Amino acid sequence: MLLTPGPTPVPEFVRKAMSDITIHHRTEEFEAIFKNTRELLIELYDMPEVVMLASSGTGAMEACVTNLTHKKALTINSGKFGERFGKICAAFGIEYTEIKNEWDTPVSVEAVVNAIKADPSIDAVFIQICESAGGLRHPVEQIAAEVKKINKDITIVADGITAVGVEKIDTTNLDAVVTGSQKALMLPPGLAMIGFSNAAVAKIESKPRGYYFNLAIEIKTQRKNTTAWTAATTLIIGLGAILEKLKADGFDNLYKQTALRANATREALKAIGFDIYPKTPANAMTTVYTEQSSAIRKILENKYNVNIAGGQDHLAGKIFRINHMGLVEDYEASWAVNAVELALDDLGIRTFDGTANKVFASNMFKGN
Repeated sequence: MLLTPGPTPVPEFVRKAMSDITIHHRTEEFEAIFKNTRELLIELYDMPEVVMLASSGTGAMEACVTNLTHKKALTINSGKFGERFGKICAAFGIEYTEIKNEWDTPVSVEAVVNAIKADPSIDAVFIQICESAGGLRHPVEQIAAEVKKINKDITIVADGITAVGVEKIDTTNLDAVVTGSQKALMLPPGLAMIGFSNAAVAKIESKPRGYYFNLAIEIKTQRKNTTAWTAATTLIIGLGAILEKLKADGFDNLYKQTALRANATREALKAIGFDIYPKTPANAMTTVYTEQSSAIRKILENKYNVNIAGGQDHLAGKIFRINHMGLVEDYEASWAVNAVELALDDLGIRTFDGTANKVFASNMFKGN
């Protein structure tokens, strides 16, 4: 049972959609598929423009940094992926200022506002919606609204790689939102997507940059229902299939069920003695702090057939993360917390009595 926060399991209906014969990307047949997928993606994002790139999410992050920073960037680092925005700036010699916090701590609106007021040269802010290194949720929408009050021309770029398809994101003041195929959209890795505001498109077109990641070229080309370079045809076909399914089920219903599952999991794990790691948990995953993380994960995988993620860098062996993104079945999430409680018994930490499963079920099915 794969419950890591990416890659997530690929549903059977998506695998079938991607298993048909390979078609050429410069054909009317593929252009029709691309058009349908693009329109569904615009609806999911609730933004006026989108592009699809044959890359991982990091490629889309790089594209946003290079195309949307014309003067100086402000990067928010509360984990591995916020740190990455700064590293991309450094790699391209782009001037930037970084606000850095511990991985359990979201950035404050005040800290961002103060940084913007102190440096008028900042023209782009880069932040995660969900920082998956620790599973926290930044107050992105509030930050964006306050920044726009100071200067509406400052571009707000949000990494939504573990947020798009998890929750309804208020994109009113966001200019670019990145995601990747292998998270809530339940595809294999290799496709990145970016939603844009009209202001972001105008900024990109005013000063085109790059070659492969030249977003001005890509936007112009994708409006014609094709891509500037070779399209990730199979992944785009799969994306169309999953978006049709999610739309038929209702995007809001997906967000509601994900939130219920996340809350039920958190409450179940707290009930058996765990502390939730981030101060503001995101619904994409549940992250708990425990010095027994490695031992618990090993038992889960080898004895109970549950594969969850650990921590990185200074959190290696200190946290574990259970995924809620995508079409996770209720029985899978229920078994995961049950297996964690069994693992605690195996380690002699806590006698198994079924508390986790009971609390999960109560919150998932009886709380509303």
